[in-house]
Amino acid sequence: MNIEKFIQRAEVLHKRLADLYQTASVLPWISPDLLPEAFKELYNTSKIVQLAAEELYQQNEELVKTRNWLEAERQHYQDLFELAPDGYLVTNTEGIIQEANLTAAKLLNVSKHFLVGKPIVNFVLLEERQQVRNELMQLSQSDRVRELLVRLQKRYGEFFDAALTVAVIRNHQGKAISLRWMLRNITERQHLESAIVKDDSDIFNDRPIHKYTKGETIPLNPLLIWYVSQGLVKLSTYYETGEEVLIGLATAEMVFGSSLTSLNIYQATALADVELVSIYAVEVAASPTLSHTLLPKINQRLQQTESFLAICGRRRVQERLHHLLQLLKREVGETVPEGTRLSVRLTHEDIASACCTTRVTITRLMGKLQEEGIISFDLKKHIILRDID
Repeated sequence: MNIEKFIQRAEVLHKRLADLYQTASVLPWISPDLLPEAFKELYNTSKIVQLAAEELYQQNEELVKTRNWLEAERQHYQDLFELAPDGYLVTNTEGIIQEANLTAAKLLNVSKHFLVGKPIVNFVLLEERQQVRNELMQLSQSDRVRELLVRLQKRYGEFFDAALTVAVIRNHQGKAISLRWMLRNITERQHLESAIVKDDSDIFNDRPIHKYTKGETIPLNPLLIWYVSQGLVKLSTYYETGEEVLIGLATAEMVFGSSLTSLNIYQATALADVELVSIYAVEVAASPTLSHTLLPKINQRLQQTESFLAICGRRRVQERLHHLLQLLKREVGETVPEGTRLSVRLTHEDIASACCTTRVTITRLMGKLQEEGIISFDLKKHIILRDID
């Protein structure tokens, strides 16, 4: 029974009791059966009232339990907010702070109470405030989470490098109503990055150089990662038929190794005289500087592998060849007066394997491109690309 029905029945009961009372008081010749009828009506109605009261009590108990659960959940998330290792702020769309956790207050060296009501730009270094203001103006137009690298100023003047990650919160109508900010002190990370020497060769100065001549197969050890100091390495695998498949090219400052692939058959061949530096995989895990340096290079290898994979997915052979030449132009191209020269000489067999087709087909298509003036060859038979984009 819901509350509305209970109220309706109570109103009906009140009306009927009023009628009975009026009848009993005005008409003294009432039938003797009327009072028993009235008592019966009162009894039945009182049972309904009793049941309704019990149901209301149960509903109230459930509401109390739900309220206690919600309060516990609210406290749980409030504790997570307060004790999070990163600083968190909630602001309105103009950047006025509405909430702050303990970490944010500690980072800025102020009390939480002092933070509330202050514009977030007040804690940004003066010369960088306009950047944050510009971002605030654009945030409500986008749902993308943004990260700003700025310098925040603590109370009493000390400042630090910070990463501000900000997300927009919208209501059911899609209107921006608040901003949520995560603050991180990245001073140590900035110092680490500045400590990393831009010239990668400096990192490997004390390591031995392994030299391999053109055409030589480079041994692969699952415990090692090879860093290309100089030269060019062809990475390939083999079909069950024994046919070689080109899957990547490792140029200077790139890395490769059997630990970076799940292929059972993986071969590395020097396409020119190469100089390599070996790095044990466990060293990368143990050294933040080394891992910070090599991670982008590993990512570069992954992206190149995905590009080769995308080429194989093209339906027409002409498209595969077109995109392969663009990839080679980007990876091993060097500008010459005639266009872009590929620094590596790949055979038609290599190109055919990368395009998942036959050498005869590649020979025919390359001849057609040469006739159209899209490609040419220099005296050393290196491909020169002209307006292939």
